Order: sequence, then C-alpha cells, then structure tokens
Amino acid sequence: MPEQRPANPPVRVHLRSVDRGDLPTLYRFQLDPDSNRMAAVIPRDEAAFSAAWEKSLSEPGVTARAIVADGTLVGSIACFKMDGLDAVGYWIAREHWGRGIATRALALLLEVVAVRPLHARAARHNIASIRVLERCGFVVTGYRLSSGDARYLECEEAMLILR
Repeated sequence: MPEQRPANPPVRVHLRSVDRGDLPTLYRFQLDPDSNRMAAVIPRDEAAFSAAWEKSLSEPGVTARAIVADGTLVGSIACFKMDGLDAVGYWIAREHWGRGIATRALALLLEVVAVRPLHARAARHNIASIRVLERCGFVVTGYRLSSGDARYLECEEAMLILR
C-alpha cells in the first residue's frame, strides 16, 4: 500500500493595503529567477520597482493589496488599467506556490473590485496561473504572441476575461 502524505493544512489568506514597508520584501520576491521565467517577465531594478509601486499606490484607479497567508506577507495583487482595459495581476513568492493562496487572494480581490469586465494575461506555459484565473471565473478568449520589451519577455500569452 503506498504511503499517504498528510494533506497541507488550510491556509488563512487575507488582503490588506500595501504599506511602503512591504516594498523591500515584494522587491525580493520579484527577483526570483524561477518566478520570472514562469511569468515571462524581466525583474525590475530597485529604483524602477519603487517607482512603479509609488505610481500604483498614488493612482486612484488602482486597487493594490498585499497578500498575507497565515500572518506572513507572501505577495501582492492588484486591479489596474492595462492597455486601456481593467485588468488584474498578482505575484506570489515561489516558496508559497501550490498552496491555493493565489486563488483565494484573487477571489477576495473580486469581492472588493466590482468592475466588469476584468482582463488578465498569462504566459501560456504558466498553467498554474491560468488555472487560478479560471477557478475564479475568468475564461480564456484566445492566445497571442506578445513581443518582448524592457519588462516582458516575448512569449505566447493566454488572454482571459471575467464578465
């Protein structure tokens, strides 16, 4: 009889406002090479990272939240304008992947953000992120080849929408 592994205990997830004191930890999260490959992004240097967050925290149309799991800061999630569309995005520290945190965080954000439709994009190879979005009601509307730039790597992206 195969050995059964114990199930992971449920994770308590909540969202809170991003505090500027969170930025050094969030900055470290976005430096992880595996996370960057999965998201098909190029990490920002500290100045660019801080500038992007300062802009996000000061824009009235942006809803940015820290993701806290079992009392620990594990990532961030936001609703923002992307190419003129209302969109969501999130980042979970790699050591917290696979615990259902992103799905719970997105569900919590969707309780706060009432605007619809909401859009999302994910690298096609990022199956876990696409699953998170689908679990929360997003539907894949198609795929496109995204050309790279200073922030994003060239990759095929899944385009998703929540109506």
